[in-house]
Amino acid sequence: QVQLVESGGGLVQPGGSLRLSCAASGFTLDGSAIGWFRQAPGKEREGVSYIGSTDRSTYYADSVKGRFTISRDHAKNTVHLQMNSLKPEDTAVYYCATRPVWSLKWGSNWYEPFGYDYWGQGTQVTVSS
Repeated sequence: QVQLVESGGGLVQPGGSLRLSCAASGFTLDGSAIGWFRQAPGKEREGVSYIGSTDRSTYYADSVKGRFTISRDHAKNTVHLQMNSLKPEDTAVYYCATRPVWSLKWGSNWYEPFGYDYWGQGTQVTVSS
């Protein structure tokens, strides 16, 4: 059974940092692309960051460039999102999603939610003083 589980969310003050993790079970993330998305109340789900199947391609939304870093830990079958200099507008539920090797959606843009096959349940990030 393919499962993604996010962790690491919480309440942080503006300017603070959090490290989100996306742990996979039931399959290997090796060769898979991983996307991080977020959804704030009343807003559409938006792409935040992406790491390609070989780790050589990483993308970020303009709103998080220079503050967020995506990385993959192959040994732990996990992908991380390091979030620094957090702002109140970063408040949202954060989701990770994967496009496995066998996916039929490899032609999709990284920021398009329909381009992924499996999703985690989400973790809440709240940036507030």
